[in-house]
Amino acid sequence: MTVQVTTLSNGLRVITEHRASLETVSIGIWTDVGARHEPEALNGITHCLEHMLFKGTKTRSAKDIVLGIESVGGHINAYTTRDNTTYYARVLKDDLSMALDVLSDIVMNSVCDQKELDREKEVILQEVGQSLDTPDDVIFDHLQGISYGNQAIGRPILGTEQTIRSFTQNDLLSYLSTNYVGANTVVSAVGYLDHDAVVKAVEERMGHMPTGVKQRAEQAVYTGGRKIEKRDLEQVHIAAAWPGTSFHDENYYAAQVYSTILGGGMSSRLFQEVRERRGLAYSVYSFTSSHQDTGLFGLYAGTGPDMVDEMIPVIQAEMAALADGPEEQEFNVAIAQLKASLMMALESTTSRMEQLGRQLLVFDRVIPVEEMIANVESVSVEQVRNIGTTIIDQNQTSIAVVGNGNFDTISF
Repeated sequence: MTVQVTTLSNGLRVITEHRASLETVSIGIWTDVGARHEPEALNGITHCLEHMLFKGTKTRSAKDIVLGIESVGGHINAYTTRDNTTYYARVLKDDLSMALDVLSDIVMNSVCDQKELDREKEVILQEVGQSLDTPDDVIFDHLQGISYGNQAIGRPILGTEQTIRSFTQNDLLSYLSTNYVGANTVVSAVGYLDHDAVVKAVEERMGHMPTGVKQRAEQAVYTGGRKIEKRDLEQVHIAAAWPGTSFHDENYYAAQVYSTILGGGMSSRLFQEVRERRGLAYSVYSFTSSHQDTGLFGLYAGTGPDMVDEMIPVIQAEMAALADGPEEQEFNVAIAQLKASLMMALESTTSRMEQLGRQLLVFDRVIPVEEMIANVESVSVEQVRNIGTTIIDQNQTSIAVVGNGNFDTISF
């Protein structure tokens, strides 16, 4: 496996990893702009643009775009996060040039037709509706919003009905020309490929992309808060969060270990105590969410309304116990899980393509797998204990609840 990086004259970076034993290639175009870069009046435009780039270019119809990839058995998709937007495809090695041609065409030559936009707005509003109808989805938008208040990073990625309906063709084309520039763009590819050939192909198709200016998001400030949404549901969905670690935090890997021990799998403390021993929830887990400048540590549980009062103290007790320090066995299991997860990601060209693209955007360099493994192995029991202590000592907890009942007094 050989990783190579080349920067074009317009600032666009190309990163590849050659895998001689594979018959496939995953390739993605990463744009370092996401929902947290949007002004409030344009909340949701990054996601809307992601949709619209599939609706036709100067030479391809919407059907041509997907058929070009699927006719050779490939897969094409895209997604928007708060930090960036990614367009990617996985194809057989002989179809790499064609896949790059399609992906570069939608990024460079989309027309964002107004009639298509009017139709796609309705599709996106259906997506918003679907999310709102799914309580274990919408609760995380609530949690993000109360954790960061009225900041771009706290707003929903999909936007609101008001903002979505307001978007015009000019809005999209202006946003596209401002943000989809060389300084913000990475092309990442993994599989059976030749780096120089990929660079040449990218240069031909995207070398004339303007250099532009690298976008900077506003500094995130954690605020904490509470949101209780009353709904007639069978379950109560509860999520809580505390200030966590950014990608650059020295305790980033320690936080991963802490979360894995507390609620990262079937052997975790929360799963064993809350679900297996007491039967208080079907789904219960912890998580970390990191960005360039901020992060969250969080918990989620779905339980019956009559079990909330019993479940919360159990979760609190497990958090308090872990703040006293992990047991040797569970600490070693968490380290093994994280190391295995890193290694398993290498076996998927799509996962590895995403990893390389994200690393270049976040760290401006590729982090060798050996370095990541060493970082996990260097985590100490004391670091994990400190993470736990810091969390339970916080007085700015974010709590989101969706369900039927009086849960205004829920606390962690």
